[in-house]
Amino acid sequence: MKRFLKPYLGSVLALTALAACSGSGPQQFLSLGTAGTGGIYYPLGGVIAARLSVMDTLRQYTAEVSGGSVENVNRLRERQTDLAFATGNTVYEAFSGGQDYEDAVSDLRILAPLYPNVTHIVVSRGTTAESLADLVGGTVSVGPPGSGTEQMSRQILEAYGLTYDDVTPRYLSFNESATALKDGAIDAAIISVGYPAAAVLEATTTGGARLLPMDAERVRYLRETYPYYMGGEIPAGTYPGTDAAVPTAAILNWVIGMADVPEDVVGNVVHLLADQRANLAQVHDMVNQIDMASLLDAPIRLHAVTQEWVDGNLGGTRGAR
Repeated sequence: MKRFLKPYLGSVLALTALAACSGSGPQQFLSLGTAGTGGIYYPLGGVIAARLSVMDTLRQYTAEVSGGSVENVNRLRERQTDLAFATGNTVYEAFSGGQDYEDAVSDLRILAPLYPNVTHIVVSRGTTAESLADLVGGTVSVGPPGSGTEQMSRQILEAYGLTYDDVTPRYLSFNESATALKDGAIDAAIISVGYPAAAVLEATTTGGARLLPMDAERVRYLRETYPYYMGGEIPAGTYPGTDAAVPTAAILNWVIGMADVPEDVVGNVVHLLADQRANLAQVHDMVNQIDMASLLDAPIRLHAVTQEWVDGNLGGTRGAR
């Protein structure tokens, strides 16, 4: 884990130091909600916060560890954070008043797209399961409370005709899941993250864990039932033991905020992700999968500044809600 994150976090620290020396000094502190340290959100959020601090000398941006997407949306709604990352399912359900949200967060907005999260179904070394359906009666990590992964785990299980009543759910972070897989304390973990993920590398490299594929029928069920799923795969060679590509389901990640995020802040976020991705690629190769055209099929309304950029560069938004 430390070896995996060290070069990325070193880059973040260097950019943060540069930001501190820029301009006349920040006058306002803004926070960016990410997730735990075992995925991609946190190191990517760190370098994005550092780059935004360089671009905006009136503000200092800080990436914050959080429980993940659901917590991030709740913190945005309560004005406890300013910007955040979230999975497409959480964004859609929050805006629509669906799963986990009794009241719709109607002023939630998308600022920019990120990379897709792919579903990793990881089983421990001693588990003989060849499909998620074989894990009935087993112990499965479904992600930490307040995470998009935990929301997705319920839907992934549903695609196989299962619920939490059919397994013993454990609400573990990515890092905790990796440790539990290595120790044999759980049979499997459902992890929604970009690849390669530090926690999955840890579990497969030193713990002998392996990945299970999702069959096309289950992925098709998810795509037909929920508007934010798409097909995906984990390329061959991504993790030890993945000699062939692993088919699975995927969901896009987004940068989100409330409708009243200052226009210049949103403009800098859009500019950074549209025109300066090379500065972020040092953190993770998944940055190269960011496609601004994803805004054409955004699951909820775009921030006014983002909508203006789309109108000027992509010719309007087909998926505007």
